[in-house]
Amino acid sequence: MKLRFPMAVLAAMSLFAGLGAPLSAEETASPGRVINLSSPAKVPVQFAAPAEIVQEIAKPAVATDADADFSTLDAAVAAQTATIDDEELNCLAIGVYYESKGEPLAGQLAVADVILNRTTSGRFPASVCGVLTQRGQFSFVKGGRLPDVDTSRPAWKTAVAIARIATQDLWDSPAEGALFFHARRVSPKWNHTRVASLGNHVFYR
Repeated sequence: MKLRFPMAVLAAMSLFAGLGAPLSAEETASPGRVINLSSPAKVPVQFAAPAEIVQEIAKPAVATDADADFSTLDAAVAAQTATIDDEELNCLAIGVYYESKGEPLAGQLAVADVILNRTTSGRFPASVCGVLTQRGQFSFVKGGRLPDVDTSRPAWKTAVAIARIATQDLWDSPAEGALFFHARRVSPKWNHTRVASLGNHVFYR
């Protein structure tokens, strides 16, 4: 978590740091001007009340999801909202829900990351919705349309949380760089590099 100090506080702290340092002759004299160093002029200085400075520094930094440092994936999931902000997030949550609901959270996150990895691979459509509706890729998609979801189910709320975590890169993927996965019950003859086995799925890049 990054601690951010307001600029006014840093300026005040710099002022305090500079008060105790003696001025050099170069700093106190200018050409054609005589300075009495034995009796320095008294310059009124406005000090910020120390209590105010301490209070300002003690204010907690404003946290964003991107700043959050979660101790576990469970904690990251619990911190997410169940609201949907846009179509891409909705499509990703639907993909996670139908491909991995009931799986361990790490397995659900790996599924989400496979979908996102495809959007940037150059080998698949460039959008999440396009990846999911690409013909012959996901068995739960019929006729190029994503099915409806019962949004009252806890599994849907988890899918939305996982979609948020994957989209914002809040947790490292346990299947880094994977572009493909299949259920354990099948054994396709793929010429891909296996990177992880999570829950009921095996992942490849």
